Amino acid sequence: MSGVPPTNSEYERRKQISVRGIAQVENVVNIKKTFNRHVHYTLVKDRNVATARDYYLALAYTVRDHLVSRWIRTQQNYYEKDPKRVYYLSLEYYMGRTLQNTMINLGIQSACDEALYQVGLDIEELQDIEEDAGLGNGGLGRLAACFLDSMATIGLAAYGYGIRYEYGIFAQRIKNGGQTEEPDDWLRFGNPWETARPEYVLPVCMYGRVDGGNWVHPQVVFAMPYDTPIPGYANNVVNTLRLWSAMSPSSFNLQFFNNGDYIQAVLDRNLAENISRVLYPNDNFFEGKELRLKQQYFMVSASVQDIMRRFKSARNGPKRTTFEEFPNKVAIQLNDTHPSLAIAELMRVFLDIEKLPWDTAWDIVTRTCAYTNHTVLPEALERWPVSMLGNMLPRHLEIIYDINWKFLDKVNHRFPGDLERLRRMSLVEEDGEKRVNMAHLAIVGSHAVNGVAALHSEIIKRDIFKDFFDMWPEKFQNKTNGITPRRWLLLCNPGLSDAIAEKIGEEWITHLDELAKLKPLVSDANFVRTVQKVKQENKMRVAQMLTKQYEIEVNPASMFDIHVKRIHEYKRQLLNCLHVITMYNRIKKDPSAPFVPRTVMVGGKAAPGYHMAKQIIRLILAVGNIVNNDPVVGNKLKVIYLENYRVTLAERIIPAADLSEQISTAGTEASGTGNMKFMLNGALTIGTLDGANIEMREEMGEENIFIFGMNVDEVEALKARGYNAHEYYNKLPELRQCIDMISSGYFSPHDVNQFKDVVDMLMNHDRFLLFADYESYIRCQDEVSKLYMNQDAWARKAIMNIASSGKFSSDRTIAEYAREIWGVEPSMEKLPAPHEPRE
Repeated sequence: MSGVPPTNSEYERRKQISVRGIAQVENVVNIKKTFNRHVHYTLVKDRNVATARDYYLALAYTVRDHLVSRWIRTQQNYYEKDPKRVYYLSLEYYMGRTLQNTMINLGIQSACDEALYQVGLDIEELQDIEEDAGLGNGGLGRLAACFLDSMATIGLAAYGYGIRYEYGIFAQRIKNGGQTEEPDDWLRFGNPWETARPEYVLPVCMYGRVDGGNWVHPQVVFAMPYDTPIPGYANNVVNTLRLWSAMSPSSFNLQFFNNGDYIQAVLDRNLAENISRVLYPNDNFFEGKELRLKQQYFMVSASVQDIMRRFKSARNGPKRTTFEEFPNKVAIQLNDTHPSLAIAELMRVFLDIEKLPWDTAWDIVTRTCAYTNHTVLPEALERWPVSMLGNMLPRHLEIIYDINWKFLDKVNHRFPGDLERLRRMSLVEEDGEKRVNMAHLAIVGSHAVNGVAALHSEIIKRDIFKDFFDMWPEKFQNKTNGITPRRWLLLCNPGLSDAIAEKIGEEWITHLDELAKLKPLVSDANFVRTVQKVKQENKMRVAQMLTKQYEIEVNPASMFDIHVKRIHEYKRQLLNCLHVITMYNRIKKDPSAPFVPRTVMVGGKAAPGYHMAKQIIRLILAVGNIVNNDPVVGNKLKVIYLENYRVTLAERIIPAADLSEQISTAGTEASGTGNMKFMLNGALTIGTLDGANIEMREEMGEENIFIFGMNVDEVEALKARGYNAHEYYNKLPELRQCIDMISSGYFSPHDVNQFKDVVDMLMNHDRFLLFADYESYIRCQDEVSKLYMNQDAWARKAIMNIASSGKFSSDRTIAEYAREIWGVEPSMEKLPAPHEPRE
């Protein structure tokens, strides 16, 4: 940290009147006092020896001081009014950084900026010191983080529950032409945003056996809660994210102690604490590991106990001892099947501890729980071996068997004699090793089941859960995903936020459909120029970052063509790679032909054990190495692999995008949320009719999005007919040239067989039909290039994208969950600030 204040031009730029508000003098003085107090008393006595991290922590503590008073008041308000509470159970929360988001939601970013300027510090340098909280793999975890922000912003009494992983999603390093993984030790410098709550430590039992319906001799591990405040936007509401950390019981195993094996006793303590050690880095793939099952039950058990404690200790009247009101005071949302053991755990608590009759307990559980499905890929659906469940959770397996028996009896009454239907719908699969289908448990034990985009919700009704839809059509709903506009526009794209606010005010920050007021401005030449200028500034910042990090000269005037998401065959990064090779071949064939310059950026992490995904990364890197160093190509085409893609990098890349790649095979992407982030920031989309792309097209009009390829019906028809990759290979010369170059070692001269398995997969067993969409994709990309040559026409379509983004706010999504699933009404009421009198 240089300690040198920003230049006047930088300072004046940041001081422009913006939607982050004008720093009030009183606020600045108070923040500066608090900051200096934290520097002096909390961290170091002498500012001359303070490090950049010391200053970051002092700023974080200063902001936290503003947060905590509102946090306490919010929880007091919930305790006194006793509203229905919403509990969001998720094994992943991909939070990213907290500091800037908190300052924005509290309305103190400008004041903090000015206060630090006055003491000679740059707030942006301090923000860059914060570690990303990467407690998620991708879309599911990031969605949970957006939902927390929205639940606080629309005034719901909501709590997030999850696991405080000591190591989050791995740090991706590109070495020797491929991905390597390094541990993400995000807590090594501490976390100023969390508060340990040892007074609420809870025991979690596993293993043991069942004796006469009683669970006896289980092993115990303790769950220590760490609370993180979640502020709403400008409403003084601060909700709680409670993450559980595993702790060993304080006593040692006396048998080992008596035998003198002290080391073994200590190691056993570590085994218990391994439960919360690391996030599993697999997404859209089920890996039946015992530690993963432990993590799921650990989170579920601790959370259910905490929910019961809070329900019983309600303020109105004496401590609750009956449970008739439970579904009226508690809503539990299961974020995918990972927390679905909550259904069996709630039943165990009601039956074994509270001694309720089965029918009463089951009625309460089903009226309380709801389940969100996030994937249609069969390999991602959780199916736990009965042997593993019975060993670790013997009482829960008994309860699941009882649920299944009673459920199948109902199915038999509804569809008498249909044995095949009974087999398909059973919670316990009998084919091969007996397994419990967790999605079936979640559906049977919930009053509502939802998909996350209109197409996805239709697919689960007519395909993977068709039998259950036939049984309970009223259970099934759609809740199209959304993103929080606070992080994904206000925070990450201040230039565009200011331009919008200058034209239509600031109401859009909490009512994103207000952006529709921008539609008439597509014919306003001044506004079009402003949007173009903002985009170019964002691109220049990214170009500088890329040149510094990758030593590749990027042309900021080139089209920024961006494909960032987890690496998976169904997301078809390989199709993008084939387009890059096609462009390369066209340039090489006729270097003098007109060509719209492109900078293609691909980013995302592959699961460590997913060989084909790692090969895809390796191929993209190899292609980039050839393309970027070919003097014939020059600056016409650059290919960059964005190392260690994460929330903070997304906040920089997305505002600079011209083109967003959303090219999954139709029917495979449940929704997607990256597509919405690009749309909101004025990128045009090239995509298939998959996930939320369909609804995006409906909102913006088909003339403002580039759609290519087969739709779901055409995909299913091709699969039924039989997909033959060789037909397309023989028919399409440009495709054949691409594949021949890869297989001949053109991109891997040191190992000509490097990508033999990739070519073999594409030619012989490609589940995601790349070749079938190749021709349409290339033709569509040609249309993209043609439009990009007309920058004004491009900008007008970008404005239509921004103006049509209102539907894709997570505020809208959460309001629909609240009204249609949880039975609570959103409130935009602002709580009194800490210095204001309470009602």
